Amino acid sequence: MSVKHPVIAVTGSSGAGTTTVKNAFEHIFRREGITPAIVEGDSFHRFDRVAMKAEVAKAQEAGGNISHFGPEANLFDKLEELFKAYGETGGGERRYYLHNDEEAAPYDQEPGTFTPWEELDKGSDLLFYEGLHGGVVNEDVNVAQWVDLLVGVVPIVNLEWIQKIHRDCAQRGYSAEAVTDTILRRMDDYVHTVTPQFSRTDINFQRVPVVDTSNPFIARDIPTPDESFVVIRFRDPQYQDFPYFLKMIKDSFMSRPNTLVVPGGKMGMAMEIILTPILHRMIEKMRTV
Repeated sequence: MSVKHPVIAVTGSSGAGTTTVKNAFEHIFRREGITPAIVEGDSFHRFDRVAMKAEVAKAQEAGGNISHFGPEANLFDKLEELFKAYGETGGGERRYYLHNDEEAAPYDQEPGTFTPWEELDKGSDLLFYEGLHGGVVNEDVNVAQWVDLLVGVVPIVNLEWIQKIHRDCAQRGYSAEAVTDTILRRMDDYVHTVTPQFSRTDINFQRVPVVDTSNPFIARDIPTPDESFVVIRFRDPQYQDFPYFLKMIKDSFMSRPNTLVVPGGKMGMAMEIILTPILHRMIEKMRTV
């Protein structure tokens, strides 16, 4: 961990709401005059799109599984190397994963490929990571130890599955059966690699619907933010101004001494209210070193 070159990681699975927290951080960065070095978790996948399909088929033929949630399909060592290097020097290497034609066009590459590794731009105030594995720990790596602020974003699992099924069917053209197969293939990695990260987070945002999601595989629509609450758990509550949070966020309440509950529609607002003073203190310390 580093005072001079802080590392912030937002971790959560696809469709969990990491974009909402990323937007909240961007607003804070702009207001506080912070220049971040932004790193996307997808860029640390081990295989490009074509190679990953081949690896999945190979694993299935051998009676096994491989998924983007697990260590076999990711460069956890490179991610740890980046976090450690940034904390020590403010530098490190990154690349980009090109998801679609729009992202690939400037690089004259095919979608589903990676750009070459390159050095981070100099002069950033902190590193901001958003992806699947910002807090991953296993027998080979400990990415979490280099993170100064680890934020988890995770809906309850049935809601996560509903969001994935709807997104992949509507936006990516997959059948519901194919998406269900992907969920099953990822389950072991989800349980052993992704889920444990949420016990290491400094702050965890969990969206909980208040409508029936008991069978996510037949749900016809995604519960809206107004049909949910967000459960916010703080690892160290002693530095949090809960009376201020309760005053500023209408209809919020405390369910435990370290847990704040807010209406789902106020999630973005709550993130900014909670995270702004944390980043302000972080930057003040950095600039006095």
